[in-house]
Amino acid sequence: MKEFNKNTQDTCEIFLYDEKKVEEIKPRVREVEGVELLFKALSDATRLKIAYALTLEEELCVCDAAAIIGSTTATASHHLRLLRNMGLAKHRKKGKMVFYSLADEHVHQLVSIALIHSQEE
Repeated sequence: MKEFNKNTQDTCEIFLYDEKKVEEIKPRVREVEGVELLFKALSDATRLKIAYALTLEEELCVCDAAAIIGSTTATASHHLRLLRNMGLAKHRKKGKMVFYSLADEHVHQLVSIALIHSQEE
């Protein structure tokens, strides 16, 4: 994690903004509404571990996920279901087994980029 110099001035000493920039950007900020739910889903350490495991292996059954994160199948199933409900994972049933995978390449990229960023110095 990066440490920031706390002695630097981190706010403007006067309030003066660029009206043109604000008028252009302010309406566009609404485009991110709902995206926070995606980050909220991945902000849980257990769900992030499961999502990361699914970047390493295309598909995992609930039992695999539970063993990987060191939990019960009920706990793993709960977190996988939340990931699925948030549109981050998908599942398929084969006999008595349920297999999960990431919903698409974008989710894979989000998790991978977050990991790369966290490892930067």
